Amino acid sequence: MKAFVLSKYKTAVHEADAPEPVVGERDVLVRVQAAGLNQLDEKLRVGEFKAILPYRLPIILGHDVAGTVIRVGARVSAFKPGDEVYARPRDHRIGTFAERIAIDERDVAFKPSSIAMDEAGSLPLVALTAWQALVEIADVRPGQKVLIHAGAGGVGSIAIQLAKHLGAEVATTASAANADFVRLLGADRVVDYRTEDFEEVLSGYDVVLDSLGGENLEKSLRILRPGGKAIGISGPPTPDFARAASLSPILRLAITGLSRRIRTQAKRLGVDYTFLFMRASGDQLRDIAGLVDAGAIRPIVGRVFPFDETVAGMESLAKGGIRGKAVISNP
Repeated sequence: MKAFVLSKYKTAVHEADAPEPVVGERDVLVRVQAAGLNQLDEKLRVGEFKAILPYRLPIILGHDVAGTVIRVGARVSAFKPGDEVYARPRDHRIGTFAERIAIDERDVAFKPSSIAMDEAGSLPLVALTAWQALVEIADVRPGQKVLIHAGAGGVGSIAIQLAKHLGAEVATTASAANADFVRLLGADRVVDYRTEDFEEVLSGYDVVLDSLGGENLEKSLRILRPGGKAIGISGPPTPDFARAASLSPILRLAITGLSRRIRTQAKRLGVDYTFLFMRASGDQLRDIAGLVDAGAIRPIVGRVFPFDETVAGMESLAKGGIRGKAVISNP
């Protein structure tokens, strides 16, 4: 089986022969027809999340998949060969930059029927991130004010649409070149991050979804109303996350120190900061598929790379400039 593997001897992803996936009794074997490229793949490549996700190399990267079921385990009843599905395989079972992958059935959902494989392959990780931030954590309600940073990116382009569907008044940060694009997605207010300081023009927000961290996150705390929520997907991780992830005592101590500054600022301002490290969920993907087929959310695919150009696709993440998601296609 051909796959693109991250080696312990290199930081680059390279093509290699990989063993055939082992299909457990509750697994679904999927022929990969599309795989989304995510910043998480790039961060794993450079070792940024090795404390949280201590993968042993070599490893096949890839967190998004859309494709066709080839075979199912003995105890799988919800899926059968020939079904078109999409998924974000759970941590420690990733590897969608390959021709086939075995996925726990709990992470799998039927592909939205109204979209193509490439579009479905772009969705799982970013759509689950948006869902878990805005629905689970923030519980966004009609009339609330929500700021989505980096609205033209993978997470941002889906989060704007979801927030609008939930009835929120949506602001986003984007370049002037992407202003009309994010407005079409549903943004009511667009702040040009190159010429404007969002902290100076926005205030009284209920929720901020921050994908940048650092100073951007600190400013985000200050535009929230008292009791508002900032949800960070770039960090810093919090002690609550460390406990939930069952990290070692040493890592918990390190994370407590790393996040102390932002937690202290949030407490002083009377707002809440939550770190989100999204998880796999077939149930949530079923809900998301319903929104896609109803027209409430549309995938944004900025570029499609052939399977044999996976390395070039990975390199495109570092260069940026792609609206929505880049996708690897293996029809």
